[in-house]
Amino acid sequence: MIFAKNEATHKYLSQLFESREVEKYYLGLVNGELPLPEGSVNAGIMEHPVQRGKMVTNAKGRPSLTDYKVEEAYTLYSLVRFRIHTGRTHQIRVHMKHLGHPIAVDELYGTATPVLLSAIKKKFRLGKFTEEERPLLGRLALHAWKLKFVDANGQTVELEAPLPKDIQAVLQQLRKHKSPQHN
Repeated sequence: MIFAKNEATHKYLSQLFESREVEKYYLGLVNGELPLPEGSVNAGIMEHPVQRGKMVTNAKGRPSLTDYKVEEAYTLYSLVRFRIHTGRTHQIRVHMKHLGHPIAVDELYGTATPVLLSAIKKKFRLGKFTEEERPLLGRLALHAWKLKFVDANGQTVELEAPLPKDIQAVLQQLRKHKSPQHN
């Protein structure tokens, strides 16, 4: 999220977003391992013909382009960096479902199953007084990570937001209990 301190800056930034001159990067955990370490998904997106609020890839949909690069790959999940060139509703989520590797904990395009330590750690045991395992991550595993643009003075600006603690916790456990397949 970006805020302008004055009207002129607001107008300038709005124009940059409208003309797609702001580079938008995301980080996300996807289910499984992608077959290619990097690539692009160039698949039109349109609203689902029956389910309101859900989008689908379709040749008749609006043009949509997402670049991806696998940062870390594990058997169950992969950390992937995304750059979207278009800003369609649910674009990354729809494109990853299209590839067969939906974003983790995505109840609309994948599965609502939370990320559990018991799935990552081979010899996991609940504590003596614990009845039910608490999820490491119980929400959509997608994070708006970085914006890059040229400001009104011609300076390149990069704004970054660190990964939230819950996604960091999952990565820490994946790194600890699994060896990466490739980096």
